[in-house]
Amino acid sequence: MSEIVTIDIQDHIADVRLNRPEKMNSLNPGMFEAIVDAGQQLEADKSIRAIVLSGEGRCFCAGLDLEIFSDQAFLEDPFGKGKGGFWPNFYQQPAFIWKKMPVPVIAALHGVVYGGGLQIALGADIRIADPTVKMSVMEIRWGLIPDMSASQTLRDLVRLDIAKELTFTGRVVGGQEAQEIGLITSLSETPRESALEMASMITTQNPDAISSGKYLLENAWHGDSVDGLHLEERLQAKLIKSKNQIEAVMAGMQKRKPEFGDREINPFDDLE
Repeated sequence: MSEIVTIDIQDHIADVRLNRPEKMNSLNPGMFEAIVDAGQQLEADKSIRAIVLSGEGRCFCAGLDLEIFSDQAFLEDPFGKGKGGFWPNFYQQPAFIWKKMPVPVIAALHGVVYGGGLQIALGADIRIADPTVKMSVMEIRWGLIPDMSASQTLRDLVRLDIAKELTFTGRVVGGQEAQEIGLITSLSETPRESALEMASMITTQNPDAISSGKYLLENAWHGDSVDGLHLEERLQAKLIKSKNQIEAVMAGMQKRKPEFGDREINPFDDLE
């Protein structure tokens, strides 16, 4: 795995860091590939129960590396060489892969979170940010629309008119406003530490129930109510009497800390 994205796994938590600090973790083809490689590695690891995603250096991610605009081949055919014609495509995968991850993903944000960097953060389940964070749907400044899955993630967090205003203006939003409008979950002077603490709390719960809960909310949130109720039933039927569910009950009855095994249920694979 490329060192421009690092992974440290301890106590069922994957600490994933964008590691191109000299370029403010900006996104070039190598970074796109490294982020997706990291996501695929973690997706396959059934021992992982939570992921914390952050950036090294001065910021989380400054967005697209502008050097890409000097690449004539990219300008002439940005979706060439297998980068388009499937969804999520090459550019959408680094953000959308976290949304489809079978465990909770917590983004710890600091510094600037611009453009593609914001869209990667939007793919996480929870966002904890430093109060001084600066966030922007910045693509309009380059004459573009956000195209790294914001159409599927921004809609879950803010009102439609706010999403439009941010997309049309590209203005920078500070931490307090970002929390007020729903871009982030909470503020912390130490976002990475707070994210790791939350991840540790999540690891104490039945990992199969956590995965099923994420799948339920992702798929029922915008769907038909009957389909949502049906999905609840299907997911619960898989959980009841499963090994980790029985352990949760026994630990509660015996007033002890549960000892869960690796995830056995992955609804992101089983039900799709």
